[in-house]
Amino acid sequence: MVLIYNAGGVEVHDVKPLRHVVTMLHRGVARVLDASDGEAFGPYERPVSVELVRYVYARWRYERTVPATYSFKAVLQRDRHTCAYCGRSATTVDHVVPRCQDGPSTWQNSVAACRTCNERKGGRTPQQAGMTLMWEPVQPGANAVARKRHAMI
Repeated sequence: MVLIYNAGGVEVHDVKPLRHVVTMLHRGVARVLDASDGEAFGPYERPVSVELVRYVYARWRYERTVPATYSFKAVLQRDRHTCAYCGRSATTVDHVVPRCQDGPSTWQNSVAACRTCNERKGGRTPQQAGMTLMWEPVQPGANAVARKRHAMI
C-alpha cells in the first residue's frame, strides 16, 4: 500500500495499492515523494508515498455536516438493521407517528423495525401501542450512511 498526499505534500489524501499508484505515475497525475532505496517498479522508483500534481478537494472528508438524504435503505443503515423496539434484526422501516395520522417520512419520525414489531404497532404511535423506543431517531450526517468508497485516515 502506498500513501497518497494531496498537492503540497502535507495532507494525506488516500492509501492505494502499488499497482494503482504506478498507473497514477504513468498518467502523470502524481509524482514520487518517498521511494524505497534500490527498488524499482518498471521505469519508476518503488514509491512509499506519492504527491498528487493538482490539489483534489476530498468532498467525502470535508463535508461531514451535510445532512444525509432520507430513504428507507438509509434508515436501516443508520439503525444498523436493528429493531428500535425489541433489538432484533430489522427488515422494515416504521413511522413513529404513522402516516395515517399525518406523520411525515423524515429522519426524526422513522426507525428500523422487525416485521413483528411493525405489524404489532400498526397505525398507532408507540404510546398508543404500549411500546417503547430503545433510542430516539435523529438525522445523521451524510458520511454516517454513505458507502465507504475511500480509506478514511
